[in-house]
Amino acid sequence: MYKLLLCVRYLQTRYLAFICIVSVMLGVATLIVVNAVMSGFSTKLKDRLHGVLSDVVVDTDRPDGFEIVREATRDLTADEAKKFGADTRMIRGGSIEVSRQQTPHALVIETTDGKTLTTRRHLTPAGIAHEIQTGPVGDKIEAVTPTIETFAVLQFRDDYNRIVAKPVRLIGIDPEGRTAVGGFSEYLTRQKDSPHPNFDLTPEALQRVEWNRRRHDREAPQVVQSKAVATTIPPLPDAIPEPKMDVDVGIPKPKMHGVIVGHSLAHFRYHNKEGQMVEEVALSPGDNVILTTAGGEDLKPVWGSFYVADYLKTEMSEYDQSYVYVPLEQLQSIRGMADRATAFQLRLKNYDRDKAAVCEELRKYFPHREAKVATWEELQGPLLSAIEVERSILNILLFMIVGVAGFSILAIFTMIVSEKYRDIGIMKSLGASSWGVMSIFLGYGLLLGTVGCGLGTALGLTITRYINEIEAFLTRQTGAALFPKDVYYFKEIPTNVEWLTVVGVNLGAVLIASTFSLLPAWRAATLQPVRALRFE
Repeated sequence: MYKLLLCVRYLQTRYLAFICIVSVMLGVATLIVVNAVMSGFSTKLKDRLHGVLSDVVVDTDRPDGFEIVREATRDLTADEAKKFGADTRMIRGGSIEVSRQQTPHALVIETTDGKTLTTRRHLTPAGIAHEIQTGPVGDKIEAVTPTIETFAVLQFRDDYNRIVAKPVRLIGIDPEGRTAVGGFSEYLTRQKDSPHPNFDLTPEALQRVEWNRRRHDREAPQVVQSKAVATTIPPLPDAIPEPKMDVDVGIPKPKMHGVIVGHSLAHFRYHNKEGQMVEEVALSPGDNVILTTAGGEDLKPVWGSFYVADYLKTEMSEYDQSYVYVPLEQLQSIRGMADRATAFQLRLKNYDRDKAAVCEELRKYFPHREAKVATWEELQGPLLSAIEVERSILNILLFMIVGVAGFSILAIFTMIVSEKYRDIGIMKSLGASSWGVMSIFLGYGLLLGTVGCGLGTALGLTITRYINEIEAFLTRQTGAALFPKDVYYFKEIPTNVEWLTVVGVNLGAVLIASTFSLLPAWRAATLQPVRALRFE
């Protein structure tokens, strides 16, 4: 009982011990905040990446996309030999039923030499997806959708009637199929969480088209000059003639298609006179844009005209600043890639269990050296690994703060043992055991660590809860952005408190405090009472 009483008394009267408590508190609070931010960043980043990418992605470096051919040869019957003759070639289409609709499955080419019939079935993207879903691992696959991914240049006219050009990642998709394999519609602005997203223009967008047509009628061919903005337009390469923007736009014709652009592509930010970040619209729904890309086979420049139908807002600058989605059929037509695709995205029924088996089977299905099969984690492996490495390094460095608190405990306890030399001798002469004396100082160190951890946990959780408010306050006071939105992926600091990590940090801090109090406690326990009283 006397051990606990002495520990509590030392804690109340030895104000120097509060230095140890503050050191432990700051170390624990820092570790909790840093781990919460890193965990939140990692979790939110994974959610965004997984939403933009499907579970498994199969793509190819071939600009003309995948070519899957099934060939079979058989001998002609006597009647067929008389019917076809020699050197006969027949082309027909094969189809399958998808969602109660007949979908082109393959282009079938049959040739004969008078004796044998050779059948070559060139599978369409729908045919490839059908074979994947009906293959050996088809029961593990929930959905498959083909896409075309390439690079392009997005061009449009700004409010000053100048041509603006931006490099983009152009992706041709079936919006419903893309939603089926991953969280696509949840990132759309107008069609958020829609089960049937599309590229159609809203009535408001159609009004915008008509307004643009009338504005062009008034202003063409004049160009509005502005002193505040440079008017020099760099010439386009000779190989790519500058596409002329439509003067008489009118209501979109059937051949014109909508386009979904990244939110940051369609908006721009600047600081106003008060120093506040303001966002303005550069592309509104209904605005006309030109997309210039390379052809599928000869890589010659090709372009198409589109109207803005919706925005993609993932809150990740990498995608919002560069991704543009167009209808798959339209991109196939522009690039001369009829019935071709450069990638397939798959969604699995149980990702963690089936990803290895599905990837292995897909590598067998697609031609060798032509396809790259990877999970979304493998595609983003360098980024995810970098986050985990940074988190580990920060934990090691920040635990040194708790280590500093441990050394302060060692120094203070050594000083207390020296000051209480006579008191320790009296206690041992009255019957206190060496273990009892040692327990006093070990308990004192444990108590300091526990109090410091409790206060540090409370402080760390409070900072984590209000970290964005704290960041905004410090930004206003200092004038320097501590979390610039144009540098990081997210608009606010993400946090995710992992209670297992909090418990681990507390146990580690208490262990360090107890360990550093061990040496002074052992010194006090081995003190001889006669020797202590002789010199006192």
